[in-house]
Amino acid sequence: MHALGIFGTLAVILGASAAQTLKLGAGGTAVAEMVGARRVGAKAPDMLERRLVNVVEEMALASGVRVPKVFVMDQERAINAFAAGDSLSNAAIVVTRGTLESLNRDELQGVIGHEFSHIVNGDMTLNVRMLLILAGIVFIGSVGRFLLRSLRGIRDNKGAGGVTLLGFALFVIGYVGLYFARLIKASVSRQREFLADASSVQFTRNPDGIAGALDQIRASTRGSEVDSRYAEEVAHMFFGQGIRVWFGGMFDTHPPIEERIRRVSPRFQPAAYRTRRPQPGADDAGEALPAPGPVVGAMGLASGSVVAGARAADRGVAWGR
Repeated sequence: MHALGIFGTLAVILGASAAQTLKLGAGGTAVAEMVGARRVGAKAPDMLERRLVNVVEEMALASGVRVPKVFVMDQERAINAFAAGDSLSNAAIVVTRGTLESLNRDELQGVIGHEFSHIVNGDMTLNVRMLLILAGIVFIGSVGRFLLRSLRGIRDNKGAGGVTLLGFALFVIGYVGLYFARLIKASVSRQREFLADASSVQFTRNPDGIAGALDQIRASTRGSEVDSRYAEEVAHMFFGQGIRVWFGGMFDTHPPIEERIRRVSPRFQPAAYRTRRPQPGADDAGEALPAPGPVVGAMGLASGSVVAGARAADRGVAWGR
């Protein structure tokens, strides 16, 4: 009997993982569409979306990889983003609407530089594989919760006891699986975040960009917590902590914000920075496509003049208006 239960559980996990693999076979675009994100282009009527596309193109130049597809999660007001895809050719960068509205250009550039590190260093592929493997574990708990919720308000108790027992058993199995899934995600994700933060500084040559973005998450009442029903599955892929977890620290998918800021900018002073930081939208007028520049190597550690020149060109258009 125990062997049958173990076999059934493994079959459900493998089946759900296989189904998710087929569903996400299109790479980053499929993951973006799964979380309800909308693709945007350089000719988008929204100024903030045009700025996002331009920043992505700048970071593609700086990192030496092709420009990924760009998506926005319109319903999400938190500050967060992630990169998805199983290869450079089908990569996608997904940004929440709150990121566009809350961050200025330098801060947004810091976030996008961080996501390009995940693309360049192979974290993106690893994260998608983890998503597929852990999908089955999360699925079992979801089925259990669904069965328990479906019995609420049912007056006819005939047969309800067996369904309740099944739902509770699946919920417990799923919860135990979720416990280990979160441990796996946390252990893999946290150290990669430090590397991505450092790479963002290399790509942008501006430690205040990513430090300021992290500080805005810390200062925001919304923070980086995402509402999407798929937030659990993609929590390890986000720029910031996307879900609320118990026993913070052990299950956190990301290091503490204070530690991340200290590593990229040891002299960062939040009060002074918030006083002098440009407000979102102050430097966004007249967004222009970045001018072509040299790229050094496949890893794309281009000279600071590439990114700085693109930003200067953008602002030059704004000043000339």
